[in-house]
Amino acid sequence: MEVILIADSSQVGEARRHAMALAKRLGFGETAVGQVGIVATELAANLIKHGLGGEFLLGSYEDETGSGFECLALDKGPGMVNIDRCLEDGFSTSGTSGTGLGAVVRQSHVLDIFTQPKKGTAILVRISREPKRGDPVMAVSGVVSLPYPQETVCGDGHRLARSAGGFSMMIADGLGHGIFAAEASNAAVEAFDRLADRTPTEIAQTMHVALRKTRGAAVGIARYDRDLRTVNFIGIGNIASVIFDGGVVRRMVSHNGTIGHTAHKFQSFVYPAIAPFLMIMASDGLGTAWTLDAYPGLRSRHPSLIAGVLYRDFRRGRDDVTVLVVREDGP
Repeated sequence: MEVILIADSSQVGEARRHAMALAKRLGFGETAVGQVGIVATELAANLIKHGLGGEFLLGSYEDETGSGFECLALDKGPGMVNIDRCLEDGFSTSGTSGTGLGAVVRQSHVLDIFTQPKKGTAILVRISREPKRGDPVMAVSGVVSLPYPQETVCGDGHRLARSAGGFSMMIADGLGHGIFAAEASNAAVEAFDRLADRTPTEIAQTMHVALRKTRGAAVGIARYDRDLRTVNFIGIGNIASVIFDGGVVRRMVSHNGTIGHTAHKFQSFVYPAIAPFLMIMASDGLGTAWTLDAYPGLRSRHPSLIAGVLYRDFRRGRDDVTVLVVREDGP
């Protein structure tokens, strides 16, 4: 994932160029690359016109709904008073023609917006390269993962593995940041990919051996069983993991230690999880003071949008940051 700071009009063109280049790398055709360019231009311009500047996040996605281009426009401006009105062609609060968000609507396969007066706006757009159709998707996911400022690689790793009986998810935060942190998190990801069908404890124990020649990592691993309606979780180190199940909030327990070096206790905990529920895991690049109670309605939005809002408001700015969100809607 890539972030472009939007503070003046010159950066709108930068956002468009980076977005179109990403779309080409993802295999988009000429027409779709043009669609991506329109979306990037309009969202980046709106960050200046309406958000007093902000961040434009670029990335890709691949899940049970398909694969393609994803972007988030995040600001802390005045917010929107009426989202539906703002999406209409011809509506403007800045003296322009008012076609910006209307154009975004027409180019997007997924559009989701969360806004709060005087607190800002977050806009998610997905443009599919290969949309999938078939059975309804039960687990919908989204992630924001960015490196420490000025670093070219992210020291965090993440995975989500779906199965007929549920899903498994993981975040690994390599110690420190940069290349050697990425080496540790990559080793954790490789171990998870090999063993995603095992229990979280078995995966963590295997990771502990695999990471011995690296700096080590903080790791959180969760496995959701749809039949048992439970989440089995093991955490070693500073990985925050929370389940929102109806009106109940469960913060999952992590042990002290570092996978690969000083993990002395491999004990998992089982939590009830009755769909629909939301699960969030984050590396310690995200502050721990967040609560979704401060964002009425956000819990029901697309997981990528939830991850974007939390990143915008709670990133520490002194480490890599990853926020992985999964919503399980049930059959």
